[in-house]
Amino acid sequence: MKLSTLLLSAALLAQQAPVQLTTAEDHKRTMDLLGIASLRRGADGRNALAENAANYDESKANPYPKLPDPLVMKNGRKVTTADMWWKQRRPEIVEEFDREIYGRAPKNTPKVNWEITSTVNEDKDGTSVITKQLIGHVDNSSYPQVTVDMRLSLTTPANAKGPVPVMMEFGFGAGPRPGGVAKAPPKAPAPQGPTWQQQVLAKGWGYATLVPNSIQADNGQGLTQGIIGLMNKGQPRKLDDWGALRAWAWGASRALDYFETDKAVDAKRVGLEGHSRYGKATAVAMAYDPRLAIAFVSSSGAGGVKLHRRNWGELVENVAAPNEYHWMAGNYMKYAGPLNWNDLPVDAHELVALCAPRPVFISAGATNGDGWVDAKGMFLAGAGAGPVYKLLGKKDMGTSEFPAIETGLMDGDVTFRQHSGGHTPGPNWPVFLSFAERYFRR
Repeated sequence: MKLSTLLLSAALLAQQAPVQLTTAEDHKRTMDLLGIASLRRGADGRNALAENAANYDESKANPYPKLPDPLVMKNGRKVTTADMWWKQRRPEIVEEFDREIYGRAPKNTPKVNWEITSTVNEDKDGTSVITKQLIGHVDNSSYPQVTVDMRLSLTTPANAKGPVPVMMEFGFGAGPRPGGVAKAPPKAPAPQGPTWQQQVLAKGWGYATLVPNSIQADNGQGLTQGIIGLMNKGQPRKLDDWGALRAWAWGASRALDYFETDKAVDAKRVGLEGHSRYGKATAVAMAYDPRLAIAFVSSSGAGGVKLHRRNWGELVENVAAPNEYHWMAGNYMKYAGPLNWNDLPVDAHELVALCAPRPVFISAGATNGDGWVDAKGMFLAGAGAGPVYKLLGKKDMGTSEFPAIETGLMDGDVTFRQHSGGHTPGPNWPVFLSFAERYFRR
């Protein structure tokens, strides 16, 4: 094809409106691309009498006990040095996650122009702070039909003598939400005692909130909008294109770009926290952006740091269903039919390993209230990443035995604690902040 014809085709594509598909239509389109007629049903977490009721019996939870070895190359060679990990094995694992699990983030993502829309000096529980509201305008000159304006807020102590560490959370900020997004997850139980923001300020640190749905909608219908739609010029995804988790993680990296320009922030001491689906995104962001200093991964469940090969609560089949498939690459769906969990080339312990040697805190609530996310499956992922941490000169969890509830494994660089509350990060915030202080203390 002549260059002039290619340029004309690109120009015409740039003028077309985004393709409009419902979630059901896009889910079916993806199945057709994979040649899949049907998927296995996910677990029913609400009806214990259902034929497909979620399993909470540990004796039935581990049908595939053998996990991929993060320190064995695809050609069978053992990884024995840090240099082999960084140059050979880690890129292999990243490629598998890119192609089969989370999708590939484009290499040519556009620049983001951060605009401070307001700066307010205020008092937060006796602490003088400066709060900035920001909009991250994503350059859409390549496809003006899609606009992406990321929303971020940043609060730092007004009397700090220099730049401070910042904990950033995936959450919902002030102001109206963008149209076409899914509803927020159910509200967590009301926190007892100081909020996490109050606890962060008490350390002399700052906090930030990044609104993920201002980056990419939390549904399949929105895949031709947001940053994914912008990069695809309004066209549906290819099978290895990135899903919402990687898009949200990309947004966290762009917020970190801004922090590197703000003199109030010590950008080398920025941590990220997310809960539930945003816990999944937190783990992904930490794995892919080496600049993030620490991660608090709360109740992430399947698609996060829960082992895919576990039959407990949320399953691969749930993540591949129409209400969640948009989080992942299209290729992920084939592991809910005709392939099985054991066919996955990687598992969640290797996602945690991609975060090494940086510190990660894995958090969950009690089975009664947070059983869906599989606390033990997340613990096992953290334990399974231990050999990589040790190879890189860091400390693992120190055990492969699942600890009693309220017993934190906090001495290493990859850590775990299950609190006795429900589906909330609240009870573990004080534990995490003590953990983070080890790394943030100058």
